[in-house]
Amino acid sequence: MVVIQNLYLIALITICQNHFNNAQLLPPIEPPPENANLDFNGLANRHGQQAVQHEVTTDDGYILTIFHIPGRSKYPVLLVHGLADAADVWLLRGKGSVGVTLANEGYDVWFANSRGNRYSRRHVSLDPDNDAAYWNFSFHEMGYYDLPAIIDKIINETQKPSVTAIGHSRGNLLFYVLGATRPEYNSKVNVMISLAPICHLTNTKPPVITILQAVPFIDQLFNSLNMKITEFLGYNSTSTKLVRAYCTYPIIGNELCLNTIYFPLFGFDEKELEASFVNVFIYHFPAGTSWMEILHLSQLTRKDFAQFDYGTAQNLLVYNSPVPPAYNLTLATMPFALLVGRNDRLATLPDVATLRSQLPNVVDYTVNRRALFNHADAGVLGRHMPDYLFPDISRVMRRYNERPLINKN
Repeated sequence: MVVIQNLYLIALITICQNHFNNAQLLPPIEPPPENANLDFNGLANRHGQQAVQHEVTTDDGYILTIFHIPGRSKYPVLLVHGLADAADVWLLRGKGSVGVTLANEGYDVWFANSRGNRYSRRHVSLDPDNDAAYWNFSFHEMGYYDLPAIIDKIINETQKPSVTAIGHSRGNLLFYVLGATRPEYNSKVNVMISLAPICHLTNTKPPVITILQAVPFIDQLFNSLNMKITEFLGYNSTSTKLVRAYCTYPIIGNELCLNTIYFPLFGFDEKELEASFVNVFIYHFPAGTSWMEILHLSQLTRKDFAQFDYGTAQNLLVYNSPVPPAYNLTLATMPFALLVGRNDRLATLPDVATLRSQLPNVVDYTVNRRALFNHADAGVLGRHMPDYLFPDISRVMRRYNERPLINKN
């Protein structure tokens, strides 16, 4: 039943995205709490920090917004969000979040925003609202273009030799692409702490794998109807407003949202993601990405970790090969720490084990001691992250920085 509900939801929001632009068609929603109305700068101010905003232009013309909370650490710390997310997620739990904790302890913290999300929805010549070509990107371009531009900006601004990176979910995958395709950047990453690392998706649990495997068929259906999908779950799109309306419907919306969307996708953990918190995070996530990225992720359920598969004819034009080239992860030599959970439906232990066997420099591998630790608990939405996650991050940080992170003792 949950599988059918999720497939229905993805089809419904896609149809709405392509056909409806009138928010009055949506059901009523409860008034958002104060945190929901704050952007990144507002969230930082609310928690006692002053953020600085920077713009970065990639080699292929995408204009990214990154945020900086200045500090004194030897190595700047770069936080990279997950799929269809934004930098806000690192601050939503306030003093119990990774971003605020790092900033409060004086770390020099930088926050990435991938192309296509609410803060990085610009280009030197393409209009995301009118030019479908703007959305011709997946996580490959984010790893190959976005990360180098962001890292170079940070190194140039701070005059430090490298960055310490912390990623969540798809944010980690970008570093695997970076290390494999632009190996000169391996030396610019002091250590890469992967929270709930996504790479291989062959052992992803239902309903996630069912939905991902259905994505190509949904794409074919819409293409056959001359309804090409470009943006997916844009921050201000009707599709996202529909999700918000569903998740904040008076009295029952929060529980429905958790039990039919988030818990089936990420893993059930009611103590860490309480119903009332839905009213906060649903106004920050989703924040937008491309449909092409969803297609690319769906390919990881049936193929090796490889570049986007356009089909034989187009692959010959793009890659001079009938199949897309696989990423050579042996070239990704930066130090990686893999922090995983047994209750994670996306970054499953078997898939992370495959990734671990392919990366040549895994310096830490930890299965979280909390049995219910899931994909959302891993650094972004968990209610008690300082208790069960921060000590693991601290252990890695102590090895690669001049002082510990989040030293609770």
